[in-house]
Amino acid sequence: MDILFPRTFLLVFAQLAVGGLFCLSIPPFHDMDRGYYKSSAFVFWAIGTLATIGHIALWLRPGAAEIGGLGWVEIVLWIVFCLFSGIYLASLWYDYFVIRARAFVAAWVTGLIALVTSAASFAAASDLALASLVYPTNFVLGALVLGTAGSGMLLGHWYLIDRDLSLTPLWNILTCYGYCLVAQIILLGIGCAVLAWGGGGHQQFWSDYTWVFVGRAAISPLGTGALALMIWRTLLIPQTMAATGLFYIAILGATVGELMGRYLLFRTGLPL
Repeated sequence: MDILFPRTFLLVFAQLAVGGLFCLSIPPFHDMDRGYYKSSAFVFWAIGTLATIGHIALWLRPGAAEIGGLGWVEIVLWIVFCLFSGIYLASLWYDYFVIRARAFVAAWVTGLIALVTSAASFAAASDLALASLVYPTNFVLGALVLGTAGSGMLLGHWYLIDRDLSLTPLWNILTCYGYCLVAQIILLGIGCAVLAWGGGGHQQFWSDYTWVFVGRAAISPLGTGALALMIWRTLLIPQTMAATGLFYIAILGATVGELMGRYLLFRTGLPL
């Protein structure tokens, strides 16, 4: 049974887990209540664990490595990512600073390597020029877009609890979110240029998947980019509750955009 279809969509949730965990480093740890890190780390650890369980279930199917390119190295990396994420999460209830710092770094580094490994397996089956560079960049950038949007939404809720919390952490996440969206727009533009020149033998892409690609770009990064501007204007008031609601829509839009991108990956083999 072909595992490529479910595997491409599982990657979206793996991206969210890796990107979200990394974005926990944006707010200054000692300026935030530890409860924010506990709740947010649990959310991203749970998403990563569920995605890893899904990968394991696919890998256990007969012929998984030959059919879908899913290898045991990739599985081990995702398991190790969940393990270090769990250690980091548990350390938040204690004051073992060295263990917490090392577990955090080990978790997001392992997650990054796992994403690059996943990208390499897709790139190996592609005839797209510079595939070994384009695929990892696309996967990692998508993870950061999802992570910053998710972290902004979770952090926005914390302002309902800590009324005296400075807006600086939320501004920092919004700034990172904006930069990631700009980078994603540039990457999609490069993808369009490559397709326009017939790169990788995908000359029929525009006739078959034009509207899927347009929908993907319109929802995210363009649509979520408009939401980022709205969040920026809202924080100037400032109104954190409204900003949190907009981050809700942003994470939904970013997720739908990445799911559409993974659909294009499944149908065409192109990282869009």
